[in-house]
Amino acid sequence: MVDTVTQAEQTPDTIQPWAELGLKEDEYQLIREILGRRPTSCELAMYSVMWSEHCSYKSSKIHLKRFGVLEPTTPRGPLLAGIGEQAGVVDIGDGWAVTFKIESHNHPSYVEPYQGAATGVGGIVRDILAMGARPIGVMDPLRFGPLDAPDTARVLPGVVAGIGGYGNCLGLPTIGGEVVFDSTYAGNPLVNALCIGVLRHEDMKRAVAEGVGNKVILYGAATGGDGIGGASILASETFTEGGPTKRPSVQVGDPFMEKLLIECTLELFEAGVIQGIQDFGAAGLSCATSELASAGSGGMHVNLNAVPLRDPSLAPEEILMSESQERMMAVVTPADVDRFMAICAKWEVLATVVGEVIEGDRLLIDWNGERVVDVDPKTVAHEGPTYDRPVARPAWIDGVNANRGEDLPRPTTGEELARDLVAVMTSPNLADVSWVTRQYDHVVRGNSAMAQPENAGMLRIDEETGLGVALSTDCNSRFTYLDPFLGAQISLAEAYRNVAITGAEPVAITDCLNFGSPEDPEIMWQFVEAIKGLVEGCQALGTPVTGGNVSFYNKTGETAILPTPTIGMLGVIDNIADRIGFQSPCVGDHVLLLGETFEELSGSSWAEVVHGHLGGVPPKVDFSFHKRLTEFFQVVSKTHLVCSSHDLADGGLGVALLESCFASGLGAQITLEGDPFVALFSESTGRVLITCEDSNLPHLQALAEKCALPLTHLGKVIEEPQLVVTDQFTLNLEDVRVAWQSVIPDALSS
Repeated sequence: MVDTVTQAEQTPDTIQPWAELGLKEDEYQLIREILGRRPTSCELAMYSVMWSEHCSYKSSKIHLKRFGVLEPTTPRGPLLAGIGEQAGVVDIGDGWAVTFKIESHNHPSYVEPYQGAATGVGGIVRDILAMGARPIGVMDPLRFGPLDAPDTARVLPGVVAGIGGYGNCLGLPTIGGEVVFDSTYAGNPLVNALCIGVLRHEDMKRAVAEGVGNKVILYGAATGGDGIGGASILASETFTEGGPTKRPSVQVGDPFMEKLLIECTLELFEAGVIQGIQDFGAAGLSCATSELASAGSGGMHVNLNAVPLRDPSLAPEEILMSESQERMMAVVTPADVDRFMAICAKWEVLATVVGEVIEGDRLLIDWNGERVVDVDPKTVAHEGPTYDRPVARPAWIDGVNANRGEDLPRPTTGEELARDLVAVMTSPNLADVSWVTRQYDHVVRGNSAMAQPENAGMLRIDEETGLGVALSTDCNSRFTYLDPFLGAQISLAEAYRNVAITGAEPVAITDCLNFGSPEDPEIMWQFVEAIKGLVEGCQALGTPVTGGNVSFYNKTGETAILPTPTIGMLGVIDNIADRIGFQSPCVGDHVLLLGETFEELSGSSWAEVVHGHLGGVPPKVDFSFHKRLTEFFQVVSKTHLVCSSHDLADGGLGVALLESCFASGLGAQITLEGDPFVALFSESTGRVLITCEDSNLPHLQALAEKCALPLTHLGKVIEEPQLVVTDQFTLNLEDVRVAWQSVIPDALSS
């Protein structure tokens, strides 16, 4: 019998479906050059998924190298693991570490919202688990088409139900995220998922296959036909207009299986029986085998017939490409196999030896006694094509920047100011999102110190000392559209600020860079500029990039999404008892504004809501100011000088005041300096609304002066449910609250 590899050598002219698998002709020819022959059908399947945009980063990796100039050190010490690992690992002190990462599941979530979002959560949780950590929390930055668009009524509830259903079943609190609506996301929602886990330093694991003779064990769910070419293919192309397609490509999740897998894996770690571990994500078995083998000092032999199947009719190519969920691969010494199997049996987790580590540098895979794969795993996992795509600054950008928001007609009376403020507050992007967040459990496990609608989520790590971490995810896509460099920096600064004002020290970021087609030079310009902005900003703040994700081809027809570089910021707080929220002022407290307001209306929520306008130049960012802001809040959190703090971002001061009043159930009476319109609606960066008791005001003013932070007295907290702006208007908060809370539920029920 002639095996498949030999047959491939003997039949070089066989026509193969490389284009149908998403490969370009030159990529197919490169595979032939690497192998010295045509690939077998199984090898072609492996290369096609591993060389997809989603898995290989072929259009982005030359630009991602820019992050390499950042020192792999946080304010709390060197990174324990960074870019290139399954997730970054940060030392947070006392022998504790956390690992965190954000990824996208955008295209699958449009095709099948529930399963697309659910398996996005499941995949990022397994990334965290594979580092040796217990997953302890998730976050979910989401972007949808217009709230009143018919398809949003299909996509949004399905996505939210998928995230809530999967995360709640795992027993993981959802502690934060975003919900944003824009016409460019119609047909291409963004579902970004972040997970954080905790571990001791000595428990960190890596994806590596070493030790000749060690066994390769696949454990977790059986392999099915769902998700064949799922994330790897769906996320590597542009959707055409006309509605959902490729439904069979979306993975199907089972959160109860994943919960068993988590607990089983943690016990396997504790037993010391795992030498190397890799989760199954995009590209399935192709990814797990090639990445484990390429990171080790030997090769790997796998028998596909040993892979447990839910569907026995699957062809070997389909087994290699399937992205069925809830699967892991471990490397185990022969002496530990029985113990490994016993632990899996205890948790009712299916486990099967499918191969072993071998001499040499080849990945060998057999099926029905024939050799179907014989490759160097590095060529599959790491040595695919690299594209230096054309980059061109858009010709339209100067015209857009010249069309300033500052030149739009403005309200001139108090009545008009109040009207515009209510309009902004009750717009979809600033409306109450509790319809979404109440579907998530944010207190399960009992360690959630803060969660939505707070500025950042916060989790306790150590019960004895109170050591904790804070997390925020942020992105302002409007600003990034106007100027990708500045927009990315504004998003970075906002995430940094949201963590800092809780009393935590910002230490590191993960990012999910969502953009249109990399084959469009103008999109690549946006992408490159955003990375440059992040590199410069992270250098200034001292917050390294620990890893993340690039999501390209977010485009429907000719419409690309607004550039959306989502930033996940991690902070460390020595004692969560010192945290600062924005829901705890008292009647009579002083209301103060930290930071300086400029006439910066371009790209603002006011310009968008009132005028349907997007143009001009974004606000400027001062990173040295943000570092001083952190110093300020490090002191006030430990000395308890402030009662509450709330970041100013979308909507400016007016929205921050209303949100704070809604959260506390109290009102506020304030007096504005200068132009009341600019004071209420400007979106200048770096500003924070704080409250303090009368006795602490002098100390707070002295500290602000010491940190060189402008501090403006606005007024006081009042018992009446009103927002009183002296000489301008009075708003009945209950009327505004009802309208604010009804926006999303009313739209989805109509």
